[in-house]
Amino acid sequence: MSLTKADIVERVYKEAGFSKKEAADLVDLVFKIIKDTLARGEKVKISGFGNFSIRDKATRVGRNPQTGEAMEISARRVLTFKPSQVLKEDVTARYAHRLDDKGKEDTSIPAKEGSNRALSSFMNNTEDGEDDDGDDFPKGSGFY
Repeated sequence: MSLTKADIVERVYKEAGFSKKEAADLVDLVFKIIKDTLARGEKVKISGFGNFSIRDKATRVGRNPQTGEAMEISARRVLTFKPSQVLKEDVTARYAHRLDDKGKEDTSIPAKEGSNRALSSFMNNTEDGEDDDGDDFPKGSGFY
């Protein structure tokens, strides 16, 4: 099952107390802001959820999978998403118990109750270990 835009609108309508039209307008506005920001080549950082960014890929040589013939793959821009550590941990904690020793998932076992870490870090605009000094290392780690 997939979560659709209509599902998000329905959840906003029920949980936030907006009218259906207000909920739909709010969801549309949030997506528009994200799309417009990415279209300008800027990053979208949502604390407790992840980062969306545009990445330029150079021209490269690839192979036709049917013939094995070399061919040029043109340069392009791609949208990337990197989930936050909080989101990864929350998702993993809910579903890890459903995996057997061989990595197969037993979907008949219900997911565990989710934690609110991702939501609370979003609401408080913080994230465990997050800093904004331009590198990939946590503050105080001794790396720069």
